[in-house]
Amino acid sequence: MTSSASVTMFGADWCRDCRRTKAQLDELGLPYEYVDLEADPAAADVAREISGRTNIPVVVYPDASHHVEPTNAEVEAKLRELALI
Repeated sequence: MTSSASVTMFGADWCRDCRRTKAQLDELGLPYEYVDLEADPAAADVAREISGRTNIPVVVYPDASHHVEPTNAEVEAKLRELALI
């Protein structure tokens, strides 16, 4: 695993998909930045700029690609593609 990997997840505690994706990243032990949209409402604009949508979570990968509301399988496949897990 690359210690300089910069995965960023935009989410909120009230969002079931966000909690699921966050738990997955935690279980994988992958370093990532969690941007809490409740604590930082302005970050919602950033997430919307990245994804073009208002859906969350938005997961941004080191190669600048992203997923919106990804399944666990989609996240895992992308992390494997990038050799992060």
